[in-house]
Amino acid sequence: MTHIDFMREALSLAAKGTGFVSPNPMVGAVIVKNGRIIGRGWHKIYGDLHAERNAFADCSGDCSGADMYVTLEPCCHYGKTPPCTEAIIEHNIKRVFIGSSDPNPLVAGKGVRVLREHGIEVIEGVLKDECDAMNEIFMHFITTRLPFVTMKYAMTLDGKIACFTGESKWITGEAARQHVQYERLRHSAIMVGVGTVLADDPMLTCRLENSRNPLRIVCDSKLRTPLNSNIVRTAKDIPTIIATISDDSEKISAYEKLGCQIIRTAPDCGHVNLRQLMKTLGDMKLDSVLLEGGGELNWSALNSGIVNKVQAYIAPKLFGGALAKSPVSGVGAASPAEAFMLENSNIIQIGEDFLIESRVKNVHRNC
Repeated sequence: MTHIDFMREALSLAAKGTGFVSPNPMVGAVIVKNGRIIGRGWHKIYGDLHAERNAFADCSGDCSGADMYVTLEPCCHYGKTPPCTEAIIEHNIKRVFIGSSDPNPLVAGKGVRVLREHGIEVIEGVLKDECDAMNEIFMHFITTRLPFVTMKYAMTLDGKIACFTGESKWITGEAARQHVQYERLRHSAIMVGVGTVLADDPMLTCRLENSRNPLRIVCDSKLRTPLNSNIVRTAKDIPTIIATISDDSEKISAYEKLGCQIIRTAPDCGHVNLRQLMKTLGDMKLDSVLLEGGGELNWSALNSGIVNKVQAYIAPKLFGGALAKSPVSGVGAASPAEAFMLENSNIIQIGEDFLIESRVKNVHRNC
């Protein structure tokens, strides 16, 4: 096996922490001696041991003189667990191969420096792009203190998210819908508009085995979410936030009695101020939001500048219809020059469907 192979193994281990380590990063580590892996570890749950210490706990032999492959720069500070650099030094590791540098100001190159000061050779940037992509949420949150927002939608090849009748089940196939469940696990929260609640009465849960449900957020400026909706009825079991600009104390009290948390923002173009909402969620240590709203909320989110990434699941079918809905509505761009530009696009085939992932490049505002 090569250095690339060992780092890929560390990446596969890191992925096992998906959904359970937030707001910490997903990290995997392997210990290699004489060309053979003798220890594997990953960060399993927030507050528990980090990947490096779990790899040492799993080690089947003497680590002296061994190499360690770790997807993220080892920490060098005391937090909920002791520094991983200490463990690496104590076990007499000879070389450390690192994928990503840690942007956390408490680390940010200090971990590498500590290792080198103790005579350990450090090789940085092994599969850097893949390791960075693994923790795009963490890297955004640790540097901005704002949630990483992914706008997700499914549409036909002619850009429709529903037929003219409003029917939308199902646009994509089972494989793509299963992938969405993984994205729900990967994100800390899932957000929709009240229009989606009124039209579909969704549960917004994660249906993967041995997973956990994301926190649910409904943007509901005028508090129209029905008290008997699935989301409100289950709010005592699954954390649920209703974001509003309403000051109707009677309605607010009714939601709170059923277990909902109410977050009020100042109005923005007559709706919930999404930038203010993201700041509040960041203060709550929610590092990511999966936006599964309709066209109006998607437009508001883009226009407010909160969207970091767009995931478009595209099915090879055509609905047609001048009145059929598209994924982004609102007032729209006045000219092609005013379009929201996307970059770094990646195309993945999932079953019969295609997923296009892109980063949002520019931001402008227009009520």
